[in-house]
Amino acid sequence: MTRATESRLGGHASTIERTGDSLPYGDERHLTAHRWLVDEAYLLDAQDYDAWLALVTDDVHYLMPVRVTTARAAGYDVSPGMAHFDENRYSLSRRVARFQTEHAWTEDPPSRLRHHITNVRTFATPDPDHLVADSAVLLYRSRGDVREPALISAGREDLLRRQDGRWLLARRRILVDDAVLRTQNLAIFL
Repeated sequence: MTRATESRLGGHASTIERTGDSLPYGDERHLTAHRWLVDEAYLLDAQDYDAWLALVTDDVHYLMPVRVTTARAAGYDVSPGMAHFDENRYSLSRRVARFQTEHAWTEDPPSRLRHHITNVRTFATPDPDHLVADSAVLLYRSRGDVREPALISAGREDLLRRQDGRWLLARRRILVDDAVLRTQNLAIFL
């Protein structure tokens, strides 16, 4: 899937892209982005979704295209025009609000979550108030006492924006490593 195709799906956030090589690991911007990702993982593991939602911009684009297995010559590894998630702030806020009602059946009882964030690389952008952070995430999810736990492995590309002195998530593109997800549902955030 090309970036042009993705922008037609949800197209809510900035189109700012990375420039150059990854920033050195000791660079203050890299450390800031890495710390932001770790702090976000703690909020998601604690299922503090209101606090998590406060970390996203008004024009956020949260995208997880459907992965497919094709021959290399086909030229794509995601299904054009299809996504597990293609959300903006409004749809994310509706999901968060639903978790706080008795109608969140997919999360009753709530999942036990652990987001493992690794392989963080940070890139500058043409705008100093934006950073691109690539990371790998491994989500461990356990539900109840009788189901097998689920693992979801993915790569993420995040666009972080400095706004009012804080870094916020302006775009997240999640590429899962499996074409078939082995989890009961996707009522979680990656």
